[in-house]
Amino acid sequence: MTPFRSVERSAAILSVLALLGLLLGSLADQSGFGMAGGLAVWAALQLRQLARLQSWLASKRLHAPESDGAWQSIFDSLERRRKSERRRRRRLLDALEAFRDAARALPDGIIAIDDADSIHWFNKSAKRLLGFVYPADVGNHLTHLVRTPRFVQWLGEGRLGEPLIDLPSPEDERVRLLCRLIAYRPGFRLLIVRDISNLMRLEQVRRDFVANVSHELRTPLTVINGYMETLEPEELGEFADLFVQMREQSRRMAHIVEDLLMLSRLEAQTGPADEVVSMQALLAGILRDAQALSAARHRIEIEAVVDLDLRGSSKDLRSAFSNLVTNAVRYTPDGGSIRLRWEWRANDAVFSVIDTGQGIPEQHLPRLTERFYRVSNSRSRDSGGTGLGLAIVKHVLSAHGATLEISSRVGHGSSFRCVFPPARLARGLEAA
Repeated sequence: MTPFRSVERSAAILSVLALLGLLLGSLADQSGFGMAGGLAVWAALQLRQLARLQSWLASKRLHAPESDGAWQSIFDSLERRRKSERRRRRRLLDALEAFRDAARALPDGIIAIDDADSIHWFNKSAKRLLGFVYPADVGNHLTHLVRTPRFVQWLGEGRLGEPLIDLPSPEDERVRLLCRLIAYRPGFRLLIVRDISNLMRLEQVRRDFVANVSHELRTPLTVINGYMETLEPEELGEFADLFVQMREQSRRMAHIVEDLLMLSRLEAQTGPADEVVSMQALLAGILRDAQALSAARHRIEIEAVVDLDLRGSSKDLRSAFSNLVTNAVRYTPDGGSIRLRWEWRANDAVFSVIDTGQGIPEQHLPRLTERFYRVSNSRSRDSGGTGLGLAIVKHVLSAHGATLEISSRVGHGSSFRCVFPPARLARGLEAA
């Protein structure tokens, strides 16, 4: 029965009751009371239906009770809606259960925490990697269970975009972990924990291999270069050009070996020295080296805006800065300018090397610090570069808690900025 017909039927019943009340009232000479009585009977019937509706809605029964008139349409409509809501809820529960099953099966540990770092949920891998116990640790503070100082500091800083690498597992020191924070809803974060023990072992194998091979190559190359230095091209007649090329390539190989050994040393060290590095003296030495390499082909100047010194390794910082300046000299055409700037910028000290060279296409900028990465193979060969200079710069800066910023425009030059945090600064007067 359609809702319109149900309403029509209810209106007809009400009219019949009203007429019946009028008829009885006229027979009793009380027509008003008779009509009121009929309406009261109708109202009582409606109240009974409302009570049945309320009782059904409060229950968990799926099927609505039988009724008549407009009430039957209301009951049918609500029953259909209740069935639809139940099916939708079942689909949501099935999807949620499937998601939980998938999260439980992941090899990475997943821990849901709130802004107070209290644990709300974790999967089986989190129990295996971090030693959590269910359900005892639900509601516990995360740093009560993982107390490594590096982890506590990293979690407190809320570094969503910066993972924590090489964290020892509380369950087994030999298991090394990578941790990452992800914000997934207001007030809540996911802590993703991954076992990278095998990757760390492979990385160590690679480092050892590079270091060992470099050490093994160093001695024969030194001998070869020593013998070549004793010879003069003019003494070799028609083989003079071949000898010059051999000597240049031997020197280049020796430079590559030295750079690889330096990278191995930087990767192996736990932290830089904590000596006071005089920036005025360091910049003056770098300027002299750059002018000697340039041979008056460029205009090179220093802009020392602040009188600040650094704390760290003088040898490593000189190597990093020299690599940047050497690259600027190599890739800047004759007549160009190179500026070395030491300044204070927004709570950071910044050493910049700004040139008017060829510039670097934007797509190459993110990969410049990779080992042996070439923007142009021919250009690198012509300049005599090893392809390891910027990798060394990155490692030195990382060891000093600093970062490398690069910007460039093709045909307009490049800018390389070494940004040092306040913790690495020491004023010259105070250091003295």
